[in-house]
Amino acid sequence: MSPELAARSPQLTARVVADSRDRVAWVRARSRGITATDVATLTGERAILRAADAKLMGSGFSGNAFTAHGREREPEIARWVAATHGILPSSALFHAEIEKRHLATPDGIAVDIDGRVTLAEIKTTNKAWRSIPRTYMRQVWWQQHVLGAERTLVAWEQHDDFVPVGDEPRCAWVDRDEAEIAKLVTLATALIDELHRRHLRSRGPARPAPEPRSFQALALAD
Repeated sequence: MSPELAARSPQLTARVVADSRDRVAWVRARSRGITATDVATLTGERAILRAADAKLMGSGFSGNAFTAHGREREPEIARWVAATHGILPSSALFHAEIEKRHLATPDGIAVDIDGRVTLAEIKTTNKAWRSIPRTYMRQVWWQQHVLGAERTLVAWEQHDDFVPVGDEPRCAWVDRDEAEIAKLVTLATALIDELHRRHLRSRGPARPAPEPRSFQALALAD
C-alpha cells in the first residue's frame, strides 16, 4: 500500500500478509488460505473437490503466453486506472478482518477520507466481452468481502494477437453483493472443511503426523 492509503486506513495496513513483488513469500502465503482465484471456480461439490486437489498438489498450471501478456500489460492499465479514477495500484495480499484464511490481492485500492474502500481489478482478454465473465465476478465479490469494499472498478483491455484493440481499456463498476458474497463464504468454508478431512485421513490412526503441507497447517488453525 502507498503511504497515503496506509495513513487513511491503518486497519487495512495491519491486515497485509505478503506482497506479490516477493513472489515466493506471496505464493507461500496464498497457499495457507482461500483466495479470489480459488473461489472463482467454486460452483458446487465437484468444484470443491477439484479445488482441494489443486490446493494440496498444485494445479499444474505455470502460465502461458496469455498470462505473460497480462502481467506485461497490467502496470500500464493500472496507470490508466489511477489517472482516470484515482484508484492506486496495489500488490499487497490481505486477509479478511475476522477470518484470516480468507485472502485477496486486488490490483488497485482507494480509501476516501471517511475510510470507505474502493477496489480495482484488471484483466486482459482476446475476446469481446458483452459482460464481465462470471468467474471474474466471483473474484471481485471475494475481494470486496476480504477488504470490506463497497464497489470495484473492473478494467479490461482486449487484444488481437497480443496487440491492444482500442486506444484505452474498457471498464465497468461492480457493486458489492451480499447474497453472492454469502454464497462464496459458504463454498470457501466447505473447501476448508474438505482440506481438513483430507489432512486427517492422511495422518492415519497409527502413524505419526507427517510434515505438514502449507494448507494442512491452515486447516488446523481454528
